[in-house]
Amino acid sequence: MSSQPLGFIRLFSREPRIRVLHLSWLAFFVTFVVWFNHAPLMASIRDTFGLSKEQVGALLIMNVALTIPARIVVGILVDKLGPRLMYAILLAISGLICMAFALATSFEMLAITRLLLGFVGAGFVVGIRMIAEWFPAKETGYAQGLYAGLGNFGSAAAAVTLPTLAMLFGGPEGWRWAIGATGIVALVYAAVYYLSVKDTPKGSTYFSPRKAGAMEVTSRADFALYCLMQAPLVLALGLLVWKLGPSDLKLISRTAEWSLYAGLVALYAAQLADTWRINRTIFTKPVPDLYRYRFRQVAVLDVAYMITFGSELAVVSILPLFFKDTFGLSLTTAGLLGASFGMTTFFARPAGGWLSDRFGRRRVLIWCLLGTGVGYGAMSLMGVKTGIAFAVAATFACSLFVNAGNGAVYAMLPMIKRRLTGQIAGMVGAFGNVGGVLFLAIYSVVDTSTFFLIAAASVVAGLALAVLAVDEPKGQIAEEMPDGTIAMIDVT
Repeated sequence: MSSQPLGFIRLFSREPRIRVLHLSWLAFFVTFVVWFNHAPLMASIRDTFGLSKEQVGALLIMNVALTIPARIVVGILVDKLGPRLMYAILLAISGLICMAFALATSFEMLAITRLLLGFVGAGFVVGIRMIAEWFPAKETGYAQGLYAGLGNFGSAAAAVTLPTLAMLFGGPEGWRWAIGATGIVALVYAAVYYLSVKDTPKGSTYFSPRKAGAMEVTSRADFALYCLMQAPLVLALGLLVWKLGPSDLKLISRTAEWSLYAGLVALYAAQLADTWRINRTIFTKPVPDLYRYRFRQVAVLDVAYMITFGSELAVVSILPLFFKDTFGLSLTTAGLLGASFGMTTFFARPAGGWLSDRFGRRRVLIWCLLGTGVGYGAMSLMGVKTGIAFAVAATFACSLFVNAGNGAVYAMLPMIKRRLTGQIAGMVGAFGNVGGVLFLAIYSVVDTSTFFLIAAASVVAGLALAVLAVDEPKGQIAEEMPDGTIAMIDVT
């Protein structure tokens, strides 16, 4: 790989790593278009099926729910199988499910296909591992930020283009054609990506975990913290079961509800058992300092991403409908204004990574969280009285800090333990979706102003945790080569 710094001009070069970067962010872009293609068209979908507010809220939650386990599973698989194959499989399957959603004839079919489409959100994890393989540590923050920022822009692109595309197809069923078209794009790009990239640069070794399954930790305290941090992933799925049950949407029976609860308890027990299987040797044989890493770093990033990306998932899902209903706008105009929250990811997320590379990852993360808290406080004031201009300005300003915060989290993540990058990215990403489920669940029971006040309060709590517990990555990490030798990798 070239040792020249990664600058804006060099993003247009023909270097293999730059080519991989562009192909990867475009794959992520497609997954985000597919994942959030329903949000700007929700008003039309609501009218077609006569959905209630509760049913709309359920679809929004189901869209992000299964991404929680999907990011964990895909994180394990990408470390084992490689990002090239995993991205192709994920794009192809999601394209087919997307077309099934477009052909839905009932709320139940909408719900099932939307739930399954949550798997496409795991595509983010795949690219994180790919970029980590192709870029050196000193540039990984900027490169990861570009990958994620340009990819996340897919939600804004969907909000801007899909209402117009639906209108061009015409009629009340135009939304079906617009959403179906995104599924076809995903299928085509699955083949393009598989035929165009490699997992590593020529001559490089693809590191995989020594054991398949739970994440490796290196101390007893980290083992306990890892077990604790797996609980919210299961609890978020439990919240989804409750929403579907007799106490809320009444889509499943009480017997089915309690059966699913029992299944989630069994799942958590199985996760703990697998965690013990992978890590039991640390209780009898101390891990050499050379191999240690602090899982506390992962836990802090879990919480930070749950707040930043989790709230973003909720906000991009609800804003188009908020602008339409609050200010009486057309579907196209409301989609455009709602997209303003996601549009800044195009440059704000790379900026968060770039600033982290140059001014310190801990410092940048803390400032981004502070700005996010203030931004959500301002968004709580949005409404008819403050006017549409204030709403747009507050949305845009807040999104700058939210998306830069996302970039700051993933600028730090690859520095923790290289061969576990996929699993760490999967866990952190899953917590982002836990946040999405929690924030959307909150939105379903409170008004919009209260929702943004709660979001601001959660950011304050996350900020305190970051100040107290996060460390600045420094020094080198040791990685075991296939031949048993030790390679020291610079992470400064």
